[in-house]
Amino acid sequence: MTIAFAVRRRDPELVGPARKTPRETKRLSDIEDQAGLRWHVPFVLFYRGRGGARADGGDPAAAVRRALGEALVPYYPLAGRLREMDGRKLVVDCTGEGVLFVEADADVRLAEIEAAGLTPPFPCMDQLLFDVEGSGGVLNCPLLLIQVTRLRCGGFVFALRLNHTMCDAVGIVQFMSAVGELARGQPAPTVAPVWSRETLDARIPPRPSFPHHEYDPVPPTPFPPPGDMVMRTFTFRPADVAAIKKGLPVQRGGKKATTFEALAALIWRARTAALEIPAGEDARLVVAAGVRGVRGLALPAGYYGNACVYPSAVSAAGALRGGPLGDAVALVRAAKEAAASAEFVRSTADLMALRGRPSLAVANMLIVSDNRHAGFRRVDLGWGKPVYGGPAGALFVLSFIVAVRNGDGEDAIAVPVVLPRSAMARFASEVDMLLKS
Repeated sequence: MTIAFAVRRRDPELVGPARKTPRETKRLSDIEDQAGLRWHVPFVLFYRGRGGARADGGDPAAAVRRALGEALVPYYPLAGRLREMDGRKLVVDCTGEGVLFVEADADVRLAEIEAAGLTPPFPCMDQLLFDVEGSGGVLNCPLLLIQVTRLRCGGFVFALRLNHTMCDAVGIVQFMSAVGELARGQPAPTVAPVWSRETLDARIPPRPSFPHHEYDPVPPTPFPPPGDMVMRTFTFRPADVAAIKKGLPVQRGGKKATTFEALAALIWRARTAALEIPAGEDARLVVAAGVRGVRGLALPAGYYGNACVYPSAVSAAGALRGGPLGDAVALVRAAKEAAASAEFVRSTADLMALRGRPSLAVANMLIVSDNRHAGFRRVDLGWGKPVYGGPAGALFVLSFIVAVRNGDGEDAIAVPVVLPRSAMARFASEVDMLLKS
């Protein structure tokens, strides 16, 4: 089911810190200014018009605008602008110029959007998060674009676009939660923000100790034409996940496959088959692996920067398609385990410094990022928890794993996928076959 509706927007405005903040320059870490993070990533949260505090006369746009200015006092680097220094090193010029804010109204009720399916692709997403002209650059542009769109039912949509070099999913949720606490009348955020980006800088001298195949200098695979691409979300019920796991062998050490390992392996294998990657070519799965809990890194509580590395699983496409799903799971697990050490993280930072912050090897590559535990579904802006919170979509080379509720109110997992139209049909058949087998 598809729907269309009108969205009326007010002129965009810059919202700066509510009080004076330090004018200084702050370096990003050597992990987070890499080429693969130099883009803007969109998120969206849908709220019902009931429950919670009613700050600012019950208007969510007014409540968020006010709280945003207050939150940008402790989070003042987000109100600055990125500059590039020698060696492509990124720094934040803390100018206090502010973030872009758009207030809007839509002629639609949340129930109508829910009936169309509250998973990507969302109807009229380009209107619920409008691309303000001149705002989408990585350098010298606002680091955040936020749009609050009131719905006819009293609910609203909170959409946000983030310069990914500044935060990962956990970091931006920390900031959004601070906005929510201030919108609900708290005097200050519960969690105080901490910069500490130097914790993830390269050693002196840099000395990479892992091969880092995720950054292999291989020629990129040509992308299909944008006009041929379609997005579709595949939803996995608990029974589906249990069925996938049941067919998998127990790994070494008696470990059973995790939900992430099982789904990432299934998506990787089905995508490789759907794209008909030649048997002799390598297929790559890159895991966005969070490292906040890695022993030996000592990342402080309140750190809101990027704390992810990107280990890869590599397999010949023919072997991946022809072998059992358990083989793909084992490769995903090995990649995850390699990243779960402070030495891997430091090795990644060292490689970035030595090789000039290279791009990921995008040849036949898919990145899978697990957003289930980032906290989007707990962000309360004064109207209770969102009915959906998470990524606004996916890319040809990037899929997310998102916690949702299905049409029966059951907890489920959604995976948005972008493929050429013909490949999407093959992908759906492959997923169905793997579920049944």
